[in-house]
Amino acid sequence: MATKIRLQRHGRKGYAFYQIVVADSRAPRDGKFIERIGSYNPNTNPATIDLNFERALYWVLVGAQPTDTTRNILSNEGVMLKKHLLGGVKKGAFDEATAEAKFQAWKTAKEAAIQNAKDKNSEAAKAAEKARLAAEQEVNKAKAEAVAKKKAEKAAAEAAAQAENTAETTEAPAEGSAE
Repeated sequence: MATKIRLQRHGRKGYAFYQIVVADSRAPRDGKFIERIGSYNPNTNPATIDLNFERALYWVLVGAQPTDTTRNILSNEGVMLKKHLLGGVKKGAFDEATAEAKFQAWKTAKEAAIQNAKDKNSEAAKAAEKARLAAEQEVNKAKAEAVAKKKAEKAAAEAAAQAENTAETTEAPAEGSAE
């Protein structure tokens, strides 16, 4: 039986996430599978990959063929590198300890790069939030100035009206006393 490591689609329309499964190549995409070895969520930034490394490596070593996208996922997680290193050990190019050291060095560098990308994204989000807050403060300041200007105009109009009323009341008795 020819086995494939492939993605099985789940989720709603426009918001898909995938299960990484080992299935018979003749089975339908979302149909029967042999084993579920992980999940892949492309909706997060960076994409979230949860993979059972040991089982994925086992299936690759026994000959399961990954699809193109799944091959990229397995490469990013280091399964294909580990397979390559184990092939070198089998041929006698280097010993198992050297292979493990190379793999750990690669894994450390990969984790540092992912953490760097996450930090960069969080810093960008903080900067965008700060810029949004500053823009909102500017809008609020402009609104406050407009309200203060209206209040000043209203107070000036009321003062003028009151002064006019007091002027009329003081002029009226003066005219009446002149008669």
